[in-house]
Amino acid sequence: MNHWLTAPIMIPLLGGILQALMGYAPITLRRTLALATTVLILISTIVLLVLADDGSYRIYAFGNWQPPFGIVLVLDRLAALMLVMTSVLALFCHLYAIGGADEGNRQFHALFLFQLMGLNIAFLTGDLFNLFVAFEVLLIASYGLLMHGGGTVRTVPGLHYVVLNLIGSAIFLISVGMIYSVTGTLNMADLAVKVPEVTGESLNIVKAGGMMLLVVFGLKAAILPLCFWLPRAYSKATAPVAALFAVMTKVGIYAILRVYPLVFGDEAGELANLGMDWLFPIALATLAMGVIGALGSGSLKTLVAWQVIISVGTLLAPISLGSEAGLSAALFYMLSTTWTVGGLFLVSELIANQRGSANDRIITAPRMHNRTFLSVLFLIGAVAAAGLPPLSGFIGKLLILQSVEPGFEMAWLWSVLLVGSFLTIIAYSRAGSIVFWRTVDGHLEKPDPLNSRISVAAGALTALAIVLVVFAGPITRYTDATAEQLHNNNAYIEILKMPMVGEDD
Repeated sequence: MNHWLTAPIMIPLLGGILQALMGYAPITLRRTLALATTVLILISTIVLLVLADDGSYRIYAFGNWQPPFGIVLVLDRLAALMLVMTSVLALFCHLYAIGGADEGNRQFHALFLFQLMGLNIAFLTGDLFNLFVAFEVLLIASYGLLMHGGGTVRTVPGLHYVVLNLIGSAIFLISVGMIYSVTGTLNMADLAVKVPEVTGESLNIVKAGGMMLLVVFGLKAAILPLCFWLPRAYSKATAPVAALFAVMTKVGIYAILRVYPLVFGDEAGELANLGMDWLFPIALATLAMGVIGALGSGSLKTLVAWQVIISVGTLLAPISLGSEAGLSAALFYMLSTTWTVGGLFLVSELIANQRGSANDRIITAPRMHNRTFLSVLFLIGAVAAAGLPPLSGFIGKLLILQSVEPGFEMAWLWSVLLVGSFLTIIAYSRAGSIVFWRTVDGHLEKPDPLNSRISVAAGALTALAIVLVVFAGPITRYTDATAEQLHNNNAYIEILKMPMVGEDD
């Protein structure tokens, strides 16, 4: 069954190549094959989730080259959870895109699938260099997706996005080179063995490399002060692209979760818990900055983009404290916020299409068509995003609050999170009341009709906030087991000694 580990990578790779070769084929055929590919990716990730649920590690060695020298894929509960979260989001984004958002770019579906491939490589890889490769694959695809639709409105934010990520890639490459120069390996399990043995002058080289890696992952996650590029870039992207980008910041958070407890954890000697003292205050500051940005937002998409930054701070705060309960709570909240933000991006474009020249700006306009349907979708997304009961955002934030032990950290986290949630409610209430209820005289002559396909996609993704509540019990049991597995670093290190299935077997 270890051959299944390659499925989330090979399926989008083959699907993307096929889409690139059939760029001039009828669009109906391209859409059908693209959606079928995304469905197959989802099926393969669900299979991996079932396999990972037994708590064991599964490893695939390409070419049967054994670690630490070969390229390995590693499946555990965390990787499987990230794969399913991404594939579910991608399915609804793709369904929305084939409703018309994919027009004007013959390679939209190829880029979409290549980005999924890069994301899946990042979640499955067992070494730092191939994590770098995964970042480059998904970023190159994301550059094309960000520019989809054309126009100068996307050029400047896209340029900022490209330049910052190229700088991040350069720092990433330098940092892994520094670590490799001392340890002679980039395999994560092997690094967990060799980093505690580093002494003398070499210690400073590895420390500098580790801190540079944290900066790179922080840029990917959009933590303060590396977050100001995100709201403009995301708010100018087309709806399905912005919704898919909701998972991009989670790649940076995943990288921190995967690398630092393992390589620079409690048993890393003089490098134990490298950078973690900085992460907690930065997380709270990021959350606060996101709330301020949300309060000052002039459009719905910008508001949702700042919500991404709010979620980053909310996720990193409990993760930085290092407890199993905090990590489990963060994983549940990650599912909720990723799907909720994705749904809000889609709903925001549906609203914009019904408001004529007002678009998604938070200003008064003539009463829109389908106001009841769209206001309900927006209400569900806003309630989940702000963390109000009874939806999944409330459960996630409640679990985070309960995971903190009494003390200094508890006082700060409770204060910032609760005040931030209250102000977020104000931001969404202001936006909803102006857009839906403060109408002016007049009417729109030719509003865009609501397409059933895109309405289903936006509604279903938003409704996952309710589904998570219904299945909160089994999901929290899975996240609890995931947190426990992540804290048992010795089990991950033992994969170096395991016999592995490779493509030559």
